[in-house]
Amino acid sequence: MANSAQARKRARQAECRRQRKAGQRSSLRTHIKNVVKAIATGDAEAAQTAYRKAVPVIDKSVGKGLIHKNKAARHKSRLGQHIRTLQN
Repeated sequence: MANSAQARKRARQAECRRQRKAGQRSSLRTHIKNVVKAIATGDAEAAQTAYRKAVPVIDKSVGKGLIHKNKAARHKSRLGQHIRTLQN
């Protein structure tokens, strides 16, 4: 347990950040899962719509330091590839 006032404050801040990031991470995963589900159904239009909603969420998570920019690029690239194969 934290002994100094500074350490107690840092522990409080860390807990607040952990909870905030947990919600953001959950939202990110939900948006990605929505795209994956739309791809699985084979509906190209729904997949494209879900993808358009997911991309800004993915980009914002990079700006907030939630995920690395390369991970975001990988997600967008792979989801985009799946959608393109559906459209052909």
